[in-house]
Amino acid sequence: MIEPAIELNCVTIKLGTRCVLDNISFTVNKGEFIGLLGPNGSGKTTLMRTLLGLSPIAHGRLRVLKNRVTFGNTAIGYMPQVRNTAIAQRLSGRDFIACAFNGNRLGVTLSRSRKRRTVDDVLAIVGASTLAERPFVELSGGERQRLLLAQCLLGQPKLLLLDEPLISLDPNHQASVVELVRRVQRQLGITILFSAHELNPLLNVIDRVLYLGNSLAVLGTVDQVITPSVLSRLYGGVPIDVIRISGRIFVMFGGIEIEQCHHSHNYNSVYV
Repeated sequence: MIEPAIELNCVTIKLGTRCVLDNISFTVNKGEFIGLLGPNGSGKTTLMRTLLGLSPIAHGRLRVLKNRVTFGNTAIGYMPQVRNTAIAQRLSGRDFIACAFNGNRLGVTLSRSRKRRTVDDVLAIVGASTLAERPFVELSGGERQRLLLAQCLLGQPKLLLLDEPLISLDPNHQASVVELVRRVQRQLGITILFSAHELNPLLNVIDRVLYLGNSLAVLGTVDQVITPSVLSRLYGGVPIDVIRISGRIFVMFGGIEIEQCHHSHNYNSVYV
């Protein structure tokens, strides 16, 4: 029997007076790997923050893992898009992961030995045991993403929200991170909501794609969503071309690849 992991029924989400997502409805099933796409400002980060209980809904019905949304739910693991790792530079890989136990982030109290065993367990799951004693500052971008993913797994979550984990990674490291997340998802049987600014790195792993734009949301298979008619609606009515070449998909507007020109990231800005 298929069980829902995320349910939105006629949900509207606002930031101040701005309507980010308007009257959207969709259901993500347990165990699905969902690619979350859309231009900057379309609401990808805001949606994740709402699922975490950090942003309220204006109206509608929202359930996560069959329950009302509550802040601090350890059944949800979260990797934020903007990550302050300045303090982590002085830590070992193990201590960096263990930081998540502090500040009531997980809302649990464990003995020192239990914490160490838990950290060892998540390091093993992501294949990062060899990184445990290495200084965080010496790690590559891909290795740091392994530790960030391990940190997300500390509370044994049933749902993972990964907000742009491929930012600043080269194509090889992007592929490694995507493959790792897919392996972990299959091993643990968890639901994944994976935000990205480009579809192609996720093409071979996602079950469905959730595309946001123009305050709307469309969830379906790649063939159902990545079409000129659907994307034109999500990009405010402009004519969109979808070109498929050698197993890759390019979303074009006026001869320009729209997924590139709509995703120039400014790390000093506030993301929605």
